[in-house]
Parts: sequence; structure tokens; C-alpha cells
Amino acid sequence: TRSFTDPSVSMDLLRAVLQPSINEEIRGIFNKYMKFFQTAAINVRDNVGEEVDPEQLIQETCRSCLEQAKLLFSDGKKVVPRLPHEQAVPKRARQMDEELSRRGSPVPKKRKGRPPGQSLSNDRGVSGMAAWKLKVSEPVKRDGPKWDPSRLTETTTFVLGSRANKALGMGGTRGRLYIKHPHLFKYAADPQDKHWLTEQQHMRAIGGKMAYLLIEEDIRDLAASEDYRDSVDLRLEELKPFIPPAWMTEKMQKHMETLRRGGDVPPPEEPPE
Repeated sequence: TRSFTDPSVSMDLLRAVLQPSINEEIRGIFNKYMKFFQTAAINVRDNVGEEVDPEQLIQETCRSCLEQAKLLFSDGKKVVPRLPHEQAVPKRARQMDEELSRRGSPVPKKRKGRPPGQSLSNDRGVSGMAAWKLKVSEPVKRDGPKWDPSRLTETTTFVLGSRANKALGMGGTRGRLYIKHPHLFKYAADPQDKHWLTEQQHMRAIGGKMAYLLIEEDIRDLAASEDYRDSVDLRLEELKPFIPPAWMTEKMQKHMETLRRGGDVPPPEEPPE
């Protein structure tokens, strides 16, 4: 048992009291730069493949930012390891980084160009996404009847994520569906699933690209909602629903149960192309 006169215990009690306020300020900082992350993630998706998940890229980037920010409070003994592509940073840049860390200043000198808060509405893929905000401490809720694995039966129909994006009028920003509706159930097809989908001509052979499957009923419910029902871009004929084999449905049931219980999703067996 540790005494409350222990300095580390006293400081941690103070930290616990201040943590909610600190989290709110951190969220505000990330919201300030979110437009840059959104633009970059959309560009990556457009360049790498249509099934790249921009939401996942943004979350990973934000976590990396927090890890690198620890350098500001390094005691000189425990240093956060740099990412591989950062090892090649010129010596002068590293010296400036270290100097900023010693000074405790997280803000470098301002450079010419667009400030973080300036509108990027002309950038490709950003239109309509400005309202999306990062919820640093708010987990995605996966409960209710839509997350009951028993709803997935041998007669449940599914659609490809790329077709769902087109059906809801997001054909030009295909990953936007997953960002705008993070509570939507989606299943990343593995190589065995892709082989069946290709054989049945539900999709073209796409190599290592990701392919997501979504429940048709969920997409039609979205289409009937206030956000989409009056849209002139609605194209429900693009859905092309299909019934997967029983073995694939069983895998999706297990996947939904894992997500509902808050478990981690295993990484895809094939990287994006």
C-alpha cells in the first residue's frame, strides 16, 4: 500500500482531477488540424485503392501525433522511438526538433501559407466532411438490435461497400460512408471471401485491395433517413445485393460479436495494393 504522502500518488490524483479538461483541450487541438488529416486520408484512398478506410488512417495518425508529443516531456532517458521514415530527417531538422523539445515549446515558428483554421472547401474530397469531428475519448457504440449477431441469417442480403457509397451518392468520395457513419457494421472480406465474390461475379479481382461487406438493410435504412431520402444523388439500383454462403455468414456473425464485445479486429491478411 502506498501512502498519500507519496509524491507520485499526490501528482496522479491531481492529474485525475484535471484529465477531463486536458482531454477537451486535446480534442480541440486535433479538431483544428482535422481538415488536413481528412484531405490527406482521402488522397491516400484515391491513390492506393477505393477500399482504403480513411477513418482508420486518421485515427492512426492522431495516435502517432500523441506518441511523438511525448518527446516534449522526455527526461533524456526514455525517448519515444521514431517511425522509420523519420530516421532519414536531415541533421539540421533533428537538431531543431530536439531544441524545441528542450525548450518545452510544442509550437514552431509560423510559416507562410494557409492557417489551420482556413477553409479547404476547394480541396478534393473535403466537401461535406467539415462537420466530422474527432472524438478522442468517445468510443464507437456497438449495441442495440442492429448489432445482434442473430440478425445475420442464411437469407440476409449484403452489398459491397463501394456500391453502398455509390448508392448513397458518395461515389466520388468512396471512403466517406465509413467516416460519416462509424456505427455501421462492416466486414472486411478475407482472401477466401474475395475468391467466392469474384467467382460469383459480385466483384472484380482486386488483388490486395480491401473489400468491405455491409448489410443491405442498414444501407436502405440510411437511404430512407432524413439525410438521404431527398437527395438527387440517391441511386439504390447500384446496391446489387447478394446472399453469401452459410460459411461466410457465420464468419460475419463472429466478427459482429467480437466488435460488439469491444474486442480488437485482427489485421487484414492482405495489405492494401
